[in-house]
Amino acid sequence: MNSQNHHSLSSNALTRLLGVEAPIVLAPFGGLSSVELTARVSELGGLGSYGLYGYDADRILRTAEELRAATSRPFSFNLWLSTGTERDPEPDEYARAVEAVRPLFAEVGMEVPDAPARFLPPFEEQLQAALDARPAALSFVFGVPGRDILEAAHEHGIVVIGSATTVDEAVALEQGGVDAIVATGAEAAGHKVAFLEPAERSMVGLFALVPQVRDAVEVPVIAAGGIADRRGVRAAFALGADGAQVGTAFLHTKESAANDAHRAAIEATPAHGSVLTRAMSGRLSRGASNLAVRTIEQADAIAPFPAQNWLTGRFRAAAGAQGKGELQSLWLGQASRLATLQTADAVFEELAAGLPS
Repeated sequence: MNSQNHHSLSSNALTRLLGVEAPIVLAPFGGLSSVELTARVSELGGLGSYGLYGYDADRILRTAEELRAATSRPFSFNLWLSTGTERDPEPDEYARAVEAVRPLFAEVGMEVPDAPARFLPPFEEQLQAALDARPAALSFVFGVPGRDILEAAHEHGIVVIGSATTVDEAVALEQGGVDAIVATGAEAAGHKVAFLEPAERSMVGLFALVPQVRDAVEVPVIAAGGIADRRGVRAAFALGADGAQVGTAFLHTKESAANDAHRAAIEATPAHGSVLTRAMSGRLSRGASNLAVRTIEQADAIAPFPAQNWLTGRFRAAAGAQGKGELQSLWLGQASRLATLQTADAVFEELAAGLPS
């Protein structure tokens, strides 16, 4: 399907807001984004997204340069807002978390490294770099971006997108001034981005969430969670969405930063087989169960976020390089078995076939 067909089929409030041809959004993968996949989705007429989790200012600006070299089309950056719950662990708390993962470091032939001076770059540094990069859109998870952020983004010509797991969160985002809202169903892969209530109390399926969010807000609504083919896109629009955000189906493609072990997990994990766990990052996330998840959960010694994410990230990176899926974060959503296509072009064409005519 060419871009002219996209435009004639799919122009709506969201495509006009973002300056794209088709209301298909690549989910931003914190730690798993690739320039190749982001640029390809944008080139195909959708909104390619890139997760900036853990990136410092230099890396953010370098990533923007690489994306602009790969596409002249609009793309989005994603940032994690502070929830106010982030903290450095107590020494004994961190020591217990280290002991829990020591066998996993041994599996990849590493010693547990000393804790860093800081577990994440300062948010203010990330935000300023993201603004300076001037993507078409900035999306945020884990909260409502402040008025100062919204004003700065709009002054830079940047569309602001928020993420909601409940109707109350969607209302809070609209009242906060965002331009569009991602209604994120409990089916979605990766971190549960709830911010008004604990994630465990914010588990609403997409079929229930989208129509209620649509009735509660005026801004464009992007449906996310469990959408992997034309049927999911068609359903999202029937429920009132203005766009569809897709993660796992694109993560399975050759253009993504996922490795073969991760792709194999996507292919093999049934809808009831994904787990919700805090083991890997200290925050609730959906992915495949594996040795790392089970080992940490059995030890019952998980450092708070972001320390736990940094700690496990050290052996996860080594495991990825060694192709050891049992020691990686295998993020995937509940529609993972539908993620069968091998290229971004094939996934995009399949999704676009479900757009309203």
